[in-house]
Amino acid sequence: MKANRIMSLQLLLSIMLIVGFSSCSKKSSSKNTSRATGWNMDSKKGSSTKKQEAGPGLVFVEGGTFTMGKVQDDVMHDWNNTPTQQHVQSFYMDETEVTNSMYLDYLDWLKSVYPPTEEIYKNIYEGASPDTLVWRNRLGYNETMTNNYLRHPSYAEYPVVGVNWIQATEFSNWRTQRVNEALLEKNGYLKKNAKTLDVTAESNFDTETYLNSPTSAYGGNEDVVLKGGRGARKTPKAGKDGTVTEPKNVYAQRSSGILLPEYRLPTEAEWEYAAAADVGQREYNIYKGQKKYPWSGGYTRSGKRQSQGDQLANFKQGNGDYGGIAGWSDDGADITNEVKKYPANDFGLYDMAGNVAEWVQDVYRPVIDNEANDFNYFRGNQYTKNKIGADGKVEIVNKDNMKYDTLSNGRIIARNFPGQIAQVPVDEQETYLRQNFDKSDNINYRDGDKQSTRYYNFGDSESDNEKAKSDKVMYNSPKHNVTTDSLGKMVRKYDKSSKRTTLINDESRVYKGGSWRDRAYWLDPAQRRYFPQDMATDYIGFRCAMSRVGPKADKKRSARN
Repeated sequence: MKANRIMSLQLLLSIMLIVGFSSCSKKSSSKNTSRATGWNMDSKKGSSTKKQEAGPGLVFVEGGTFTMGKVQDDVMHDWNNTPTQQHVQSFYMDETEVTNSMYLDYLDWLKSVYPPTEEIYKNIYEGASPDTLVWRNRLGYNETMTNNYLRHPSYAEYPVVGVNWIQATEFSNWRTQRVNEALLEKNGYLKKNAKTLDVTAESNFDTETYLNSPTSAYGGNEDVVLKGGRGARKTPKAGKDGTVTEPKNVYAQRSSGILLPEYRLPTEAEWEYAAAADVGQREYNIYKGQKKYPWSGGYTRSGKRQSQGDQLANFKQGNGDYGGIAGWSDDGADITNEVKKYPANDFGLYDMAGNVAEWVQDVYRPVIDNEANDFNYFRGNQYTKNKIGADGKVEIVNKDNMKYDTLSNGRIIARNFPGQIAQVPVDEQETYLRQNFDKSDNINYRDGDKQSTRYYNFGDSESDNEKAKSDKVMYNSPKHNVTTDSLGKMVRKYDKSSKRTTLINDESRVYKGGSWRDRAYWLDPAQRRYFPQDMATDYIGFRCAMSRVGPKADKKRSARN
């Protein structure tokens, strides 16, 4: 009897184990089964979901709705801050402004890969270098900063200045390539340390080139661009019929989830939303009230017991007062200051007011047109596509077809680099019968194009309008022309017309935030100013942003923040 009971228990236990294993196998197989076709997707790359990781230096900013352009004071009477309600998608932003040490990493890389001693590359390094002469003043002695600010280790963690908008954009692009290059190396798709040992002007990495034509990355060097991730490069075995099947999808793709979106300058809406940090105003699903600065309250001084009376940002406090008296400095600086010296805002971002003002992506216009769009607002879209060569393949830039621009100050700057895919504007092939865009350059849409001027007659044909009103445009700014001759000397042709009425044009970019040179009025995140994109100052720096892919938030919404 006892033996029968033991056998029954053993049989029951065996059945339970079999059922358990079968359910486990069902679970594991159903996990990799396509919900669309029911096929087993075990062999398909990138079939699993993967959460985006924050890139180096970035902080997550959860998106939301806010009132853009709402200022408490308008003593300048610019009339360019009409409040509009906008929605911003979640994104990432640099925790601090880009520092001198970060920018020097960029310059060192350019110098080693594109030696300025070679004639063909001599303008690359010089074109990317900050203008250290921005510190000079007709009636001031600032040679110490002119000679030391960029390179002296004492200023290593200070925000970089003397960088124009174009240089800031090119730095962001360079940063994208270096970060993704390191991620591919980490996951076994690039040879270890190739980014320092094997890189040359004609053999380097570009993300879009790798995605579109992996065998063209690093100049087509198969010893550097590896097939398959770590541990996946075994020699394929022959099947039963003796044929050897080469593995597919051996290079990383977007679906692999390894590569990050590009680093870029934040849009004006993103920057203002991140600086205002209204997330700190929410409690029990209500807003506690409005605030004037990136921190809570309407005052620039700290109310905390330990730091009571100290300034919460670095700015000009009055005529001739950049930092208080000796031994009693209430903001700890006279020019810029080391990053992270002042408290972060509620998103964890430092120096969103004071220290340096910051470039954003947008082309400046006095009006934010929320009637056209109230989601991820941005003015400055210029859509391009990959250039296809005569052989039907994407055209890769090399040293012979690189493009340079001569800026208004005569400086020559590189606009593309060897290893990148050449770009051309989109044409009617992409725009035909589209409702969302109809041309490549959308900078002037509804504010600067022919249709938006008061001279445009909607009854006339396009050719009649163009002929009769060719000199009557909305933003009639000067049109200087600066070029270089065959000897490299500047040829200046100034616009001497007396009929110019504005400085606003398609090269005017927005910059946000107050700086060490500004009064507290400019610390309000909603304040906006503009400056030519190819000029630099000693008070404008920048920080990078990155778009968020995937869910809006990392964690569930809570009643109390």
